[in-house]
Amino acid sequence: MNRIDRRFAALIAAGRTGLIPFVTAGDPAPAHVVTLMHALVDAGADLIELGVPFSDPMADGPVIQHASERAIAGGAGLADVLRWVGEFRRRDADTPVVLMGYLNPIEMYGYARFAEAAVSAGVDGVLIVDCPLEEAAALEPLRAAGLRRILLAAPTTAPARMEQLCKAAEGFLYYVSFAGITGAARLSTADIAARVAGVRAGAKAPVAVGFGVRDAASAKAIASFADAVVIGSALVERLAGATEAGEIATRAREFLAPIRAALDAP
Repeated sequence: MNRIDRRFAALIAAGRTGLIPFVTAGDPAPAHVVTLMHALVDAGADLIELGVPFSDPMADGPVIQHASERAIAGGAGLADVLRWVGEFRRRDADTPVVLMGYLNPIEMYGYARFAEAAVSAGVDGVLIVDCPLEEAAALEPLRAAGLRRILLAAPTTAPARMEQLCKAAEGFLYYVSFAGITGAARLSTADIAARVAGVRAGAKAPVAVGFGVRDAASAKAIASFADAVVIGSALVERLAGATEAGEIATRAREFLAPIRAALDAP
């Protein structure tokens, strides 16, 4: 069991819903990424999803696109992301970290080299948006090194393919709440509750739901039928423009703490 498996086992045993914040590595300030990560944990994050900045995103909406642009302009790259995770691990040996991004940076870095460096830094899993299940062999060096490959499913996923995803799921299965890009304000929990229930019944891993979760109320609604809630664009938007470590940490805690409290409320 790696950190992701242990964390979800503990959450399920305690009857708690996981909280997974997403932030773009290097935004809003490359010098304070590690401070931000620790602030998220202090505010109640169970797992951190760290976005690897990329110039040509497909699933990300404008908020995260702009965050990536700012991070890249600040010089952030994959090597920096791995270094930040390593620095984070000096104080936090337990909180799982998943890198979310696209295949090209890993391809350029080299699969085996990346796998070794990621595990050494303390990364626990990867979510590669543009690597479909049919191309899973490309990521075998990552899995062989112990990294969990997080898969995506959506309302448009065909039943036969959903069955494949459920069987292949490891770490957790990320269920996209609607067909679209991150940050869109079109979350309808009534439409997806039954679908997620079916996915959870067939998946061999916990199911986290993201896209469209913006605040404590929407997170609480999702928590009624998901193992974990992912919140990204609203948090990235709240952090935008902060430059000092103290301000970044305060914004992160003030945003995330009410969501944690809502998830833990009876």
